[in-house]
Amino acid sequence: MTTEQVTEQLTGDALEAAVVHERLRERHAAAVMQTYGPAAMSFVRGQGTALFDGAGRAHLDFLSGLGVTSLGHAHPAVTVAATAQLRQLVHVSNLYLTEPAIELAEKLQQVTGWFDARTFFANCGATANEAAIKLARRHGLRQHAGKVRVVTLEGSFHGRTLATLEATGQPAKHTPFEPLAGFVDTVAFDDAAALRAAVTDDTCAVLLEVVQGEGGVRPVPDDVLVAARQACDAHGALLIVDEVQTGIGRTGAWFAFQQAPVTPDVITVAKALANGLPIGACIARGAAATALEPGEHATTFGGNPVTAAAALAVLRTIGEQGILDNVVARSAQIRDGVDAMIGVEPLVTGTRGRGLLLAVTLDAPVARQVEQACADRRLLVNAVAPDALRLAPPLVVSADEVSLALTAITEAVRAVAEAQA
Repeated sequence: MTTEQVTEQLTGDALEAAVVHERLRERHAAAVMQTYGPAAMSFVRGQGTALFDGAGRAHLDFLSGLGVTSLGHAHPAVTVAATAQLRQLVHVSNLYLTEPAIELAEKLQQVTGWFDARTFFANCGATANEAAIKLARRHGLRQHAGKVRVVTLEGSFHGRTLATLEATGQPAKHTPFEPLAGFVDTVAFDDAAALRAAVTDDTCAVLLEVVQGEGGVRPVPDDVLVAARQACDAHGALLIVDEVQTGIGRTGAWFAFQQAPVTPDVITVAKALANGLPIGACIARGAAATALEPGEHATTFGGNPVTAAAALAVLRTIGEQGILDNVVARSAQIRDGVDAMIGVEPLVTGTRGRGLLLAVTLDAPVARQVEQACADRRLLVNAVAPDALRLAPPLVVSADEVSLALTAITEAVRAVAEAQA
């Protein structure tokens, strides 16, 4: 749709917002690589749980930038911390030390409960997972040559670099870049026996999510997690838990593994760690913590003092303000609200997930239509699967805001059902 077509079809605030968006879209198409599909909307400002479009209209954000802005937009504690650090020191590289990165690593020891942990700071989730895979390979190769294979789960998502792409259990994402290196063995996400069989003496790691985010907000069964831990112990491999989407309070604990029956050797975090500033971390305990030696891995921007200062502000705020309790309460409110729709409203069959990483499940592959119907009501959600709608609001979301979202979802499923009738 061109700007002229938008002008012909809309009026008022909707017209103003659409015109702003179309102008941005046209500029984007001419200057930015088209690695994403066409964006449906543009935003110019954020505050708390709201995003504002080009006409100044507020949209309730129940996606948090894919689980990133967990304290909401423009949170004052993060803004103050990052601004103060920007005025003091922005970058020195890893040739030198800075206080914020060291303090952040110490804080991560506290929230993981791993007081022997060591952290490698990366730039995002993919580079945190890349570091974890390299760490596991070094740990494996010190045992014997050829101990380099990694076992992952169908439906998983671990990143878009070549190594993390191969580890991602979604073959459609592999196809444009084949042949891949061939070091990953992928098994069904709910088959403990298949996982045990896949782990051999040549396996250096099992890499998995406790709740698959991009895989449809699917909790991995406990017996699979237990099988992974036992198989790793039996074969001298490392258990790596990808907490990029689940970590930093998203599931109601600091990390999803803390609600699971196993303890990993390595976890990776990113997304919510600095509430929108780019940071990732690979955190290892025990023997895994010393698997990488000087010169074996590096990154220019890892541990940047500005992003580290922002991350410290995030961790302090969550810890001091009882935000994990709010996650548990608002999760229960969403689940109860969706449960009340079952059998009353069309399409809705239930929820799955944990904390404030939830999916509303549907009885037909109409999640994209429901996503758009929610957007029409200025609620931002995501069709994470053809029959599942992802909800990942800021961890500070209020009871009133959850009620507004539930009302919008109710209206949206009704509208989609009526359009199909």
